[in-house]
Amino acid sequence: MDQLLNDFSPGLFFMQMIILIVLIVLLAKFAWKPILSSLDEREEGIQNALDEAERARKEMQNLQADNDRLLKEARAERDAMMKEAREIKDKIIADAKEEASQEASKMIENAKATIKQEQQAAIAELKKNVAELSIGIAQTVVKKELASQEDQLKLVEGMLQDVTLN
Repeated sequence: MDQLLNDFSPGLFFMQMIILIVLIVLLAKFAWKPILSSLDEREEGIQNALDEAERARKEMQNLQADNDRLLKEARAERDAMMKEAREIKDKIIADAKEEASQEASKMIENAKATIKQEQQAAIAELKKNVAELSIGIAQTVVKKELASQEDQLKLVEGMLQDVTLN
């Protein structure tokens, strides 16, 4: 340090000071503005990129929220459609059961009516056969002039055994 103080030259010092001041003035006039403006532009570009990234993040959140909402709506619509389909299926099944029940009731009523008609026809046929049989027996009894009651009963019993009913 002592050597620096011993080698000190005031003329050289002033000359270097003048060169330094001229250099600072030239830099201030010609270089500082472009350097500062490029730094400002770079800072503005970085800030714009950060703002754009934030906007993109918010937009992604909005899109995600929209997707979630649409998904919920689609699920709700699907559930509503499934519920409606189940209701329609149940209604169709109930209607089919009701129709089948009504058809069965009609068939039972028709069968009962048919049975009743056939029963009445059988009774009429039986009455007719009994009447014809009675007339035949009466004719036979009258033709044979049977003298006794006992002979008439034997004849009627014998004829009844000969006749078979269908």
